[in-house]
Order: sequence, then structure tokens, then C-alpha cells
Amino acid sequence: MRVFITGGTGHSGPYIISELIAAGHEVTALARSDKAADAVSAHGAKVRRGSLEDLDGLKAAAAEFDGVIHVAHRQDLLPSGGIDAVAAAERQIMLAYGDAMEGTGKPLVVSGSIGSPGWEGLGRAASEEDPPLPGGDPYKGSLRVRNIVETTVIGLAERGVRSSVVRIPPIMHSTTDNAGFLPLLIALAKEKGVIGYPGDGANLWSAVHSRDLAAVFRLALEKGPAGRNWHAIGDDGIPFREIAEAIGVRLGLPAVSIPADVLMLPGYFGFLANLVTLNLAASNLITQRTLGWKPAEPGLIADLDNGHYFPAA
Repeated sequence: MRVFITGGTGHSGPYIISELIAAGHEVTALARSDKAADAVSAHGAKVRRGSLEDLDGLKAAAAEFDGVIHVAHRQDLLPSGGIDAVAAAERQIMLAYGDAMEGTGKPLVVSGSIGSPGWEGLGRAASEEDPPLPGGDPYKGSLRVRNIVETTVIGLAERGVRSSVVRIPPIMHSTTDNAGFLPLLIALAKEKGVIGYPGDGANLWSAVHSRDLAAVFRLALEKGPAGRNWHAIGDDGIPFREIAEAIGVRLGLPAVSIPADVLMLPGYFGFLANLVTLNLAASNLITQRTLGWKPAEPGLIADLDNGHYFPAA
């Protein structure tokens, strides 16, 4: 299959490119700059120059190739318009893909997020069949606007596109993770001299290794039914306190509780306070059963010893 991918220079992109090429696909990646072009070429992909702002260019690519994987975002809009502007731009990209791929049955696989406003009230781990829910709390706005994008992608199935969403956990780990949530927690611990967790730290978080994530994207592209969500989850529910304690052991720092009544005050977590309190447990059973996928890489706690997160002094 001739596959067009955006986001080929991000954290997940190179793993997805390598996974697709190893499976025999021909991959072409969008590149905005010479540096990006060199990077995707180094991973074995062909280069298509362009940008996410060029909707006509994206439509042309979607019409030309056999399938599309989209993992890029308009991060340049964050400083001026925040996450709402990013999501609005991304929704227009999805609609452009829909215009180009309508009635073709070609696959469009887009990155989404584990965690949706309203999931906390489910009383169980969220499954792939749980839709994005409309948000209510302003502090969860980033999740709420993501829901708009995911709903748009799933809706393209009604237009004859084999569209699906790969929901990604808040922690995606690997030897090349240098800007994700885990490095942020580690840097914060080094700055504060302790590693904090919210309240009793019993809220559950999910995680996935980047190689396992790449396999979900490939399988969704190759055989995923239209209009479905996939959960790329390796660890389906790790107590936040356990994550904090594992980081603390490796840094030689104590893990301490940050009481709920001070979480929202200026202090340890800062702008992360609302995020770290979320309960993000989710199931991957439907993804495993339908796509024939099974996580094969080290789990989060084991991968903390991969030599990248805590390099020797």
C-alpha cells in the first residue's frame, strides 16, 4: 500500500514509518522544511514537501495515495489561539481528507487521546466503544475540543471513508522520548527535590511503548473497519503513585503526596495540576481482538530503566 503520513518527525512518526516499511508498505511523509525532509528520509520514507496549512495540498495527497495516517497537529497555533485554535484547524484538515477520500473506502487513521470529559463517571475502564463525550468543566477544555476532532473523523465513515481513530495514552514511552509527559515529570522532580503525586495517588493512568503504538496504526490502516476507535494501551491502569515512586527510586528522591486541597494552588504541579488528578483507566480488549494486536514491548515501569530517562552522570 502507498501510504501518506503526517507527523513523521514527531515522537510516534518515525516508529510508524519503520513499522509500515517493515510490513512492505511504501511510505511518503509530509515535510515542511529541509531538516524535516532529511529526518523522514533517514527513516526510509519518501518526501512530499508541504504543510498542514495547505489544505489543497493535503487533499491532493489523500486522493493520490492508498491510505493516510495523520499524527501531526498545528502546534504553531498554540501561542496565539490555544488548543481551541489547534482543534479547529485540525477539524478542517479532517474535512479536507473527507472531501478527497469520499466514497473510496480508503483508510484514514488519525491520532486521538485516551481520556474524555465524562469518562470519570463510567465506573469502569473506558472501552473503544465509548464515544468522546461533550465536556463540562472548563479546565478539561483540551480534552473537550479533541472530542470534536475525533467525532469528525469517525463521521467520515458515513461518507465512504474507512476512517478510524487511534486513541493514545497520556504517556508514550521509548528511548527517543524527550518531550513527553514522563520527561516533564522527571524534570519537575529534579527541580523540586521530590516527586509528587496527587492525594493518595490511586488514580489510574495508561501508557504505551512507541513501537506497540506504531503496530496499532499499521493494523488499523491494513484491516481496521470504518468508524471505529482503537485503544493503543500497553499498561491499562497504573496508579499514579506507583509511577511517581518508580521515578523517585531511580532519582534517589522521595515520593510525596500533594494534598487535594492544595493541588490547584501555585505549587508543585503548577499548570499540570488538573491533568495529574484525572483517572485515565481504559481497556484495549476490543483493539486486541479486532486487529489481532498484542503489546510486545516493555511496560512503562520496566522501560524507565532503558538508559534514556535517567542517563548516568
